[in-house]
Amino acid sequence: MALKKAMVSAPILALPDFSKGIVIETDACGEGIGVVLMQESHRIAYLSKALAPKNQALSIYEKEFMALVLAIKRWRPYLLGRHFVIKIDHFSLKYLMEQKFTTAFQGKWLSKLMGSDYEIRYKKGKENVVADGLCRLTSAQLMALTLSEMSSDILE
Repeated sequence: MALKKAMVSAPILALPDFSKGIVIETDACGEGIGVVLMQESHRIAYLSKALAPKNQALSIYEKEFMALVLAIKRWRPYLLGRHFVIKIDHFSLKYLMEQKFTTAFQGKWLSKLMGSDYEIRYKKGKENVVADGLCRLTSAQLMALTLSEMSSDILE
């Protein structure tokens, strides 16, 4: 029973410390994207979003790129004026600035990254478990996590 409760309880997140580095881990799958904002391996914020049917038809490269852009847009106040690291499990995105773009989406998304001081690092998919899990959440599972109650021992 304790294991079941732990799986649906919302985790305690930390407030950001702007004197420390920020890391964003992203992942995309067929139905959604998942992103985690972290500092020193401690999670600060989560983002999980189901993809619209038109976006589900995009290539995995474009879905991963979309996850990266969405994360930077969402957490821009935390990232402005500071260097941050993006960990992604799609190796070719590591060389994002050296690639030729073939779609209008790619050019539009790249313009949203301009002015940000970031470094993209590759992280193997099997090591990217949190972002991977977030991208696979169904709407019902996400709602259950959002509405879960905090246990009373946390408040004491």
